[in-house]
Amino acid sequence: MMSTPAAPNVPEPKRLTTTDWLILLIASIGFAFDIYEILMLPLILRPALTEFGIRPGTPEFAHWFGLLFYMPAFFGGIFGLVGGYLTDYLGRRRVLTWSIMLYAFSAFAAGFSTGPWMLLIFRTTTFIGVCVEFVAAVAWLAELFPNPHQRERTLGYTQAFSSVGGLLVASMNSLALGLEARGQLFSLTIPEFLTSIFGQIEDSGTATLAWRYTLMSGLIPAIPLVVIRPFLPESPIWARKVEQGTLQRPSLLALFAPELRRTTIVTMIMFACSYGAAFGAIQQMPQIAPGLKSDVRQYEEKILKLQQASVPEERRVQSPDDLPEDKRKALTSQATQKLASDYTKVQELGGLVGRFLFAMLAVYIVSRRSLLRIFQGPGLILMPLIFWFYLDVENVKFFEIPLEWLGIGSLPITVASLGIFVAGLFTVAQFSFWGNYLPTVYPVHLRGTGESFAANIGGRLIGTSFAWVTGQLAVMTFIPGDSPAAKFASASAIVAAFVYLVGSIACFFLPEPKGEMID
Repeated sequence: MMSTPAAPNVPEPKRLTTTDWLILLIASIGFAFDIYEILMLPLILRPALTEFGIRPGTPEFAHWFGLLFYMPAFFGGIFGLVGGYLTDYLGRRRVLTWSIMLYAFSAFAAGFSTGPWMLLIFRTTTFIGVCVEFVAAVAWLAELFPNPHQRERTLGYTQAFSSVGGLLVASMNSLALGLEARGQLFSLTIPEFLTSIFGQIEDSGTATLAWRYTLMSGLIPAIPLVVIRPFLPESPIWARKVEQGTLQRPSLLALFAPELRRTTIVTMIMFACSYGAAFGAIQQMPQIAPGLKSDVRQYEEKILKLQQASVPEERRVQSPDDLPEDKRKALTSQATQKLASDYTKVQELGGLVGRFLFAMLAVYIVSRRSLLRIFQGPGLILMPLIFWFYLDVENVKFFEIPLEWLGIGSLPITVASLGIFVAGLFTVAQFSFWGNYLPTVYPVHLRGTGESFAANIGGRLIGTSFAWVTGQLAVMTFIPGDSPAAKFASASAIVAAFVYLVGSIACFFLPEPKGEMID
């Protein structure tokens, strides 16, 4: 259904001031880096656990894999719900600012982890900051733009920067891997006065630094925020109600009042399904990548060539097979990381296309259910098929877009990468839907709390648990596959089919917003 002309009492689109552009800049940085922080884990988990002496394919690896994927999301969901309440109680700007600062400094500290428990703790505080940031940013932006069409465009295009964040983290990981291959990364040490608490970083001889530098790069969003924060205003709608004394106190129980109960329950279920598809399937690429044997071999040869460039010609190793066993394992680990990083960039390009497509359609399609089904329908069919046959179809390489001149690897265009592009397009676009939809179905005093319940309890707490489900399925004997990578692909297909089916059914019960105005 196409949009109809706006009612006479709908405000005209506002002319953007310098302050408005600053707000859009900070919100875009926030959206970009909350996904940046989340997508770090699939890229760094395997090398981090390997460095801590926890080998892939073992029960201990499966245990920590589940903990590191799910525990941060669990506590992020709980504390994120508290953050949503505080967004309604203390204001949008204040909570947004401190949430970004929390996840930026936590990510930096995680880069100095000396064991899995330290990594788990700082990943948890990172996730808490991310969970709170999304809710505060969406409520803030929605209330700054009273014109419905301008609000839809603003939320749609700023949220598209989430996929830019996915591209950035994959690129940063590629850059760190390239610098490490050239021996250009400095070793890291913990200050002596902190070693009694955290211990010291051990150099096992096969340890890698790229995953640590990838984590530490999460500090970046805190830098512009410190500079720009004094110029950022509070939400005018929230501030006006506070000044007039008409802002009601937020309440979690109010979300289950008769007029909001259906909205709260259905959005929680559907948000969980959106995150379930992302974490239970497309974010499993680092676990599936080792199954692309020919690709891994090509990446081994590329990295070896970089490593041997500074070695005298008579002492150079010509083939990965000629390396000692420990160095060969380290090379394979680096090659797998690099391959997963490059495929993640292609996946996030798909997500970026999906988000921009959503932003364009959101202005013209009035029915929110119809808008969401544009992405749900094809995804329900394609997602399970892509992952079920991911390692069985011949991975023909069409061409490669070289980005080495930027220091961030390349974009391999293959049958497998096109599959992950399509998966990213239909899945990631749904996240933009929720950022546009949720502010329209909750009143001002419950907007942060309501958004947080759907995003944090549904999405972060329940939805991300499907990464654990996939990990558990992948070690079960009845799951098809002759290798851990093949089992992960099959498990991802099963999870994708389940969450897309549940989400498609729940969409029939999704309430349509009652009006275009936010006040």
